Amino acid sequence: MIRATDRHQSVWQSLDWVTICLYLALLIFGWLSVCGASYTFGENDIFSLSTRSGMQIVWIGTSICLGFVILMLDTKFLDTFSYVIFAILLLLLFATIFNPHDIKGSHSWLVIGPLRLQPAEFGKFATALALAKLISSYGFNINRPKHFAAACGIILLPMLCIVGQRETGSALVYLAFSLMLYREGMPGSVLFTGVAMVIYFVVGIKFEQVLMGDTPTSVGKFVVLLLVQLFSAGMVDAYCHNRRQALAIVGYSVGATLFAFLFSVYVIPFDVVIVQFVVCVLLMLFLLYQGLGTRIRNYYFILAFTLGSIAFFYSADYVLNNVMEPHQRVRINVLLGLDEDLAGAGYNVHQSEIAIGSGGLKGKGFLNGTQTKLKFVPEQDTDFIFCTVGEEEGFLGSASVLLLFLALILRLIHLAERQPFAFGRIYGYCVLSVFLFHVFINVGMVLGLTPVIGIPLPFFSYGGSSLWGFTILLFVFLRIDAGRNMVQN
Repeated sequence: MIRATDRHQSVWQSLDWVTICLYLALLIFGWLSVCGASYTFGENDIFSLSTRSGMQIVWIGTSICLGFVILMLDTKFLDTFSYVIFAILLLLLFATIFNPHDIKGSHSWLVIGPLRLQPAEFGKFATALALAKLISSYGFNINRPKHFAAACGIILLPMLCIVGQRETGSALVYLAFSLMLYREGMPGSVLFTGVAMVIYFVVGIKFEQVLMGDTPTSVGKFVVLLLVQLFSAGMVDAYCHNRRQALAIVGYSVGATLFAFLFSVYVIPFDVVIVQFVVCVLLMLFLLYQGLGTRIRNYYFILAFTLGSIAFFYSADYVLNNVMEPHQRVRINVLLGLDEDLAGAGYNVHQSEIAIGSGGLKGKGFLNGTQTKLKFVPEQDTDFIFCTVGEEEGFLGSASVLLLFLALILRLIHLAERQPFAFGRIYGYCVLSVFLFHVFINVGMVLGLTPVIGIPLPFFSYGGSSLWGFTILLFVFLRIDAGRNMVQN
């Protein structure tokens, strides 16, 4: 058997030091950004524990120690106790719902004396371990409905608990695991359906009140229903391998819509959406008839996609106006350009754009930013910390940070693909999916390109929970990767 000392030596020899260096570089840049975001004019000691920059050093130090402890674990422990770790974190997430401490309208924080922890940040690595354990188990097939439902259940359970904590942004991060599912064989139609839903929501809501010419036809509804018909035709071609039927669907749909539109413009004005809805109903009947006649199940899947698309579109407006909280609704309207509200929901994004733009090419220099020093940007050392990078380091500094994150993502892909066992590969893709989602959404919301959902930038945003959570997520994978060459004799 391999002795403990030999195992520890093998861990350090097999450890991916490139990723460690990227991790340390991001920590250093992150601390400098926290200094810039939290510094006030006249402050003399940025290392004092009474300042956020000083406390961030504590979080960084404890994170490095935590990473060291994780590297000392046995990979068998992570594999064997994956479900146990997930169950413990799930119970903690559920218990947090009933937490009496309300912080910024959220019940997602556990307050233990002077320490505040956010279990949602630690739930990511636990969910990744559980998914890796499930999908790597013998006989698992993601194309079987029962197995796919089990994987989705592992993702949805922590999401529901976090939504119950009124922390919608953190819950949405768990959708990133769908990228791993796609890598492990999830049908592309599922991913396409998700993209289509986003398109329906954006186009439908943004242009719902816009009318086509002199007709009472909503541009949003018109475009969405036409897209449903065209997408369905494309799926008939792709999954039923019947291009003739696909072209016929396109011809009849476009022809009927064009005829109805011209009739509405030149004869009697009426809502063309009525005709489009009838066309969709006829299309669904056609798909049902073809499924019964040919016994090809893909027709039923396309039928479900068409019906689900229409149901989603007509329910999206209801959810936006009757289910979402007022501040969430305003944020979406601001993002879609329906409202400007520079003094309210759009204030954060507007001020962060000013801060980034004022940095120019080379930036104003370390601790010399004006927008951030005068505290114009709310949450500038947490969710909106990237605007500090843009103001102080300029375009070159911002691009360097993004290149560091890109290097980390590419390195994680390399590490995931070289894993000899499915467990390590699956966990690795979970890790890179979470990092990719955080970076894309956080930077996007600072630039006004994505909704403001309040998620941190990995290794940059101030706080212990997020830093510890990302460190655990990354170092568990580094420990799995370091053990890839260890065999027992």
